[in-house]
Amino acid sequence: MGGTVGSAYVIGQAAVCLQYMEQELLLFTAFWLLLGACDDLATDIVWLRLQLAGKGRSTRLSQEACDAPLIGRAAIFIACWREEAVIGHTLRHAIEAWPVQDFRLYVGCYANDPATLAAAMEGAGQDPRIRLVIHSRHGPTTKADCLNRLYAALCEDERRWGQRFRSVILHDSEDMVHPAELTVIDTALKGADFVQIPVRPEPQPRSRWIGGHYLDEFAEAHSKSLVIRDALGAALPAAGVGCGFSREMLARIAGHRQAEGNNGPFAAECLTEDYELGVLVWRAGGKSRFIRARDARGDLVATRAYFPSRLEDSIRQKTRWIHGIAFQSWDRLGWSPLDGGAGLADVWMSVRDRRGPLTAIILAASYLLVMVEVSLAALRIAGWHATPEFSPTLRVMLVACGVSLAWRCALRVLFTAREYGPLEGLYALLRLPVANLISIFAGKRALVSYLRTLAGGSVVWDKTHHDAHPAAMATVSAPRAAVPVKATQGACENMPNAMRTAA
Repeated sequence: MGGTVGSAYVIGQAAVCLQYMEQELLLFTAFWLLLGACDDLATDIVWLRLQLAGKGRSTRLSQEACDAPLIGRAAIFIACWREEAVIGHTLRHAIEAWPVQDFRLYVGCYANDPATLAAAMEGAGQDPRIRLVIHSRHGPTTKADCLNRLYAALCEDERRWGQRFRSVILHDSEDMVHPAELTVIDTALKGADFVQIPVRPEPQPRSRWIGGHYLDEFAEAHSKSLVIRDALGAALPAAGVGCGFSREMLARIAGHRQAEGNNGPFAAECLTEDYELGVLVWRAGGKSRFIRARDARGDLVATRAYFPSRLEDSIRQKTRWIHGIAFQSWDRLGWSPLDGGAGLADVWMSVRDRRGPLTAIILAASYLLVMVEVSLAALRIAGWHATPEFSPTLRVMLVACGVSLAWRCALRVLFTAREYGPLEGLYALLRLPVANLISIFAGKRALVSYLRTLAGGSVVWDKTHHDAHPAAMATVSAPRAAVPVKATQGACENMPNAMRTAA
């Protein structure tokens, strides 16, 4: 009898503690989830108004518009470190996609990364439009530092030729470009200083959940969020791929950086130099544009790539994003001045960009709440009986959170299904817990990483590993004939002698 009473007492005390935790967690998560829901609902209303007004929709291009020659020469930057598995595919596909366009592709490599060098040389072939640039320092430095070395090489070429480039476009080693990309960016730069086209993660059958959750996030961000920023005149963050800058604007930012002691337009100590560069264009008074266009076949003019397919790689990548955008940007960029409507819109968007760590905390609290509810259910099965008492206010908040969750799920399914089909739209709903867990772990690691830098730790290029490329899987139905080219000294300049021989 005494044992039964003792067990009942222990169960009762545990239940009281769990009920207290339940009440506190419900209040905390409900409040912050509702605040975030109001923010999201505001963006949804703006997007819906744009759609009803016929704005923010994809532009359909004719085949003639897709094949139009460039107004001026374009420079394309790709920074590489241990990208031997993908850089060759990227270069070969770019040459095939743009056989007659006037561009020069600068590939930044390191002398202590011979595998990437060899793959880049093999992918470049004898096309004189590709120049491999060997960094003077051993890698890895940072991506921004490597990009600054490419910018220096571009300036050297301009002095030697006596001719200036019109645009500078950024890409990553794993990107598969669209044939109309250069023309779309070149045309849009007639009325802008910075242009961003969408990023389209490609489905990976072997990574339906980890790699697949990027489909859902980018489909919504690049169909709604960036469309809203473009319409409101707020600063547009550069994605680091498929983004083009006018040569004059890049030179202006490089001048500001030089006055601060930096060697180039990219912040070498910043983990998200692309995001910062896009914001600096707006701060410098430049005009930014986000362009959604489809070619004559209806395909989105976008940068395609395989995103991380392993959990650890995905967490590491998102850790870098949260650290750079939420923490470093707070320190480095502060908050935009409230100079009218555009300034207010930019502050709003900056708050949305930097809420990643808070979102991770709220999500962690939400999943902890789920564990508490499961524990309380187990105690009820064990014999504890009590009815939870929620205040009318909390009940209303919980109902509102439920409605908001249903709305968010519906939009996630809508955007993913519109771009990838109804099956992926269904998977988008099932992938939500996966995306949330990755955000929780990445938020924690980003905070630890940020605190380490505050204590004097150095910023390193904690890059994402890539081992697959969509161009290797793509079937080209009717490739256009490539223009015959010859090897030139400029294409292999700055290579070690052994590498030049191999070329």
